Amino acid sequence: MQTKREDYIKYYRAKHILLTDQDDLEYIIEKLKEGSSFEALAKEFSECDSGKKGGNLGKFPSGSMLPEFERALSKMSIGEIKYGVKTKFGIHIILREE
Repeated sequence: MQTKREDYIKYYRAKHILLTDQDDLEYIIEKLKEGSSFEALAKEFSECDSGKKGGNLGKFPSGSMLPEFERALSKMSIGEIKYGVKTKFGIHIILREE
């Protein structure tokens, strides 16, 4: 049986909300903890084009995101939300789906 390069690459599926304002971050954290929809908040607040899709980044291979983003993602469990991950683009709220 031959193995392919893809067999060794780790893949993730995630959603995120990109912000530049700390006050928005605190507000969204509060809303998520109250049970608000991640997707609805992404559509309303995210400053990334993915916000239009509820923050959906789809499935992507390891190494395709910024190191800070991927480090946080790699330590998360599926279904977990991580708040306040800082990159050169701003502040991320990440939901790991796979």
